[in-house]
Amino acid sequence: MEELVIPKNISSDEEGYKLLLKQLRSLLVKEEPELSNLANLTAAVKQTFKKIIWVGFYLFDGEKLYVGPFQGKVACSIIKMNEGVCGKAASTRETIIVPDVNKFEGHIACDEDSKSEIVVPIIKKDDSLFGVLDLDSAEYDSFNDTDKKNLEEICNFLVDGIIH
Repeated sequence: MEELVIPKNISSDEEGYKLLLKQLRSLLVKEEPELSNLANLTAAVKQTFKKIIWVGFYLFDGEKLYVGPFQGKVACSIIKMNEGVCGKAASTRETIIVPDVNKFEGHIACDEDSKSEIVVPIIKKDDSLFGVLDLDSAEYDSFNDTDKKNLEEICNFLVDGIIH
């Protein structure tokens, strides 16, 4: 399957995630190149949720995070561990929800339109850091526990069957 079908009138983020997760299971397959799967995932997330202005991966090379597949404006290329929201989530290995990026100490402003953010670390089965999934919104307080739970489920799906 190389088509995503998300109705324009979804009633809630929960419904959007339910539809997205169901379709990701056939859209992303282990036999395809990892990079292709990550790219399609970012497109699918951006296509599903109007509140998202940027979605992408920062991948860990053993020392720092570097930008991977994404949808949105040009992004920061390199993020040091423990810097910004992405570096902090990667270092702590915990999902971080930022209701107002201007109030997050050390926030890295790659896009001045970004007002809120969520970053989910991706930990492989061998307990090594793969990278992070980063989403930005042009609205304050766009992300909540529904996003956290579902984005963590998407990242677990990646770990369980897609990334090597």
